[in-house]
Amino acid sequence: MLLVLTSLIGLVMFCWPLVASVLPRASGQSAPWLLVVLLPVVLVLLLVQLTGGELDPRTLALLGVLSAVNAALRLLSAGTGGIELVFFLLVLAGYVFGPTFGFLLGTVSLAASALITAGVGPWLPFQMMAAGWIGLGAGLLGRVLARRVRPRGWVEIGALAVYAALVAYVFGALMNLWFWPFALGGGTQVSYVPGGELTENLRRFAVFTLTTSTPTWDTLRAVTNVVAVLLLGRPVLGTLRRAQRRGVLAGR
Repeated sequence: MLLVLTSLIGLVMFCWPLVASVLPRASGQSAPWLLVVLLPVVLVLLLVQLTGGELDPRTLALLGVLSAVNAALRLLSAGTGGIELVFFLLVLAGYVFGPTFGFLLGTVSLAASALITAGVGPWLPFQMMAAGWIGLGAGLLGRVLARRVRPRGWVEIGALAVYAALVAYVFGALMNLWFWPFALGGGTQVSYVPGGELTENLRRFAVFTLTTSTPTWDTLRAVTNVVAVLLLGRPVLGTLRRAQRRGVLAGR
């Protein structure tokens, strides 16, 4: 329930300009900072709730290690031209350890990397939320596949590669959505229309995304994710699963 509540709050913060009348370059510029305050509070509540059950101290320690590794990977790639190495480990770890772990890994990784790279800004809470959703979705994917088909080998890697490619475009669209209403003013065919029809603003946003980030940054991010999963997926999955088994045995 806490994950659902957090996700709903994040969805509202991404989408509220589509259902409200916002003046570009005027109101709304302070809205991202509301999530900067709100999201840590929700995450603290989430951690307090989970430390008594699903996340034991060993799992929390592993969360810290993987968050540090992910932050270092993001520092190495720095998102240059869309090349980002942060997502492939997030997808694999969320897939192995589940949706809650994946959500926390995504949010903590992006926060840690922002502190390391001095990348703190109004975009950060949106990056954290989007990355959290990617990890959560990977965990849900792992549970669905485990219940239905139990894939292994290259079939499993292929499914993860497809997911990693899709979320690259989803991440790009979400990051466009948070700033698009305030980025262009009102003088273009893809500008946000304050108080306009939802379908019209969605059409303009789709055109804006498809003509800016989709063929460049998002596609390169998708290719990076797929290549990383194909090349490193099997050994990384094996390492994560061994860590998971040892944690379970140690807990017993």
